[in-house]
Amino acid sequence: MPKRWVWEAYKRLKQIGAAGVDEQSIEVFEADLQSNLYKLWNRMSSGSYFPPPVKRVQIDKRAGGKRPLEIPAVSDRVAQAVAKGYLEPDLEKHFHPDSFGYRPGKSALDAVGVARRRCWRHPFVLDLDIRAYFDSISHELLLKAIRKHTDCAWALLYMERWLKAAVQLEDGTPEPLEKGTPQGSVVSPLMANLFLHYAFDMWMRRNHPSIPFERYADDILCHCDSERQAPELKEALAKRFAECGLELHPDRRRSSIVRMTTGELNRNSTFWATRSAPVGRRTIGRSTSSTSAPVSAMPRRKQSDRKSVPGNYCRVDKRIDDLARMFNPIIRSWMNYYGRYYKSALYPTLRHPDRCLARWAVSKYKRLRRHRRPAEHWVGDIACRTPTLLANWPMLHKTAAGR
Repeated sequence: MPKRWVWEAYKRLKQIGAAGVDEQSIEVFEADLQSNLYKLWNRMSSGSYFPPPVKRVQIDKRAGGKRPLEIPAVSDRVAQAVAKGYLEPDLEKHFHPDSFGYRPGKSALDAVGVARRRCWRHPFVLDLDIRAYFDSISHELLLKAIRKHTDCAWALLYMERWLKAAVQLEDGTPEPLEKGTPQGSVVSPLMANLFLHYAFDMWMRRNHPSIPFERYADDILCHCDSERQAPELKEALAKRFAECGLELHPDRRRSSIVRMTTGELNRNSTFWATRSAPVGRRTIGRSTSSTSAPVSAMPRRKQSDRKSVPGNYCRVDKRIDDLARMFNPIIRSWMNYYGRYYKSALYPTLRHPDRCLARWAVSKYKRLRRHRRPAEHWVGDIACRTPTLLANWPMLHKTAAGR
């Protein structure tokens, strides 16, 4: 293993994140960076590297409750990046073109764009959600898939060790990991894609080549031509996933059959459908299809964005132009990403900064404290006078922008 691989892997890590079980922060690791990287290379090259346990923490889920997130140590993240950098180029050659998640050059917006075009041609969608996917991956089947693509001794050795590394619970108790791949590790997305490449993508290509699909990690849409075809496919996929140790989510709202002109996709998925009225309908048998596929992209982080921005910055010591400078990069990112399709779906999100400004104005100006309506009118007046101050105003206040 060349030394430069470890250095290049370290540079590729865009975000190291929190400290692992050794409590070593990125600042401490980088204080003696050259020595730490050399020690890591030396152990990986000799086969003597044993991954430390990953630290499990509980994070809030958007729909309520908690989900576990495993945090590797800083040095372990670099080691995993070495293995990912070695394996990924070859795996990419084999992955299905309709697999979009965690792949270089592909994004959720690419998946949504393909889904929208196919919704114009296929009136039914099978919207699939795999229950606890990352926690259910079979180590035996995954290692079998890895061996199919590489005979590199060190890569196989360390992939097996990472899969079998213990998890340290929040009370400090170590727990062996009998199945699943830790969410939060560097190699988990690549391994999760490889597992579903054989469990789903290749199975669909062999058994249902006429049914197109889009997969973003474990979020899957299958496009069906009839109301009969969709439940038959769902039943077949339930059996296929069971063979691979996976399970479709039992909640019908999470794994459902959707008529695109009237239904709504699972909002927990990468894809979701709006209820906007279709433009120009035509009859296909007993169903109807729209020439405007009601699929949009509102990834999971939207809700957290709306809670944290811009409310956290609305302090009374700030001027409105100060707030605008802080808000605008984030608002523009919302518009550029979420607004690619169905921009009208963005309106509720883009109104959030205006509501925050109204609350800020009530706190800052005494004359506005008695009633809320004057504060909202005050924001509207500012938008009329300076329609480009906030990046969302030209879209929200079109009359103001036209003056």
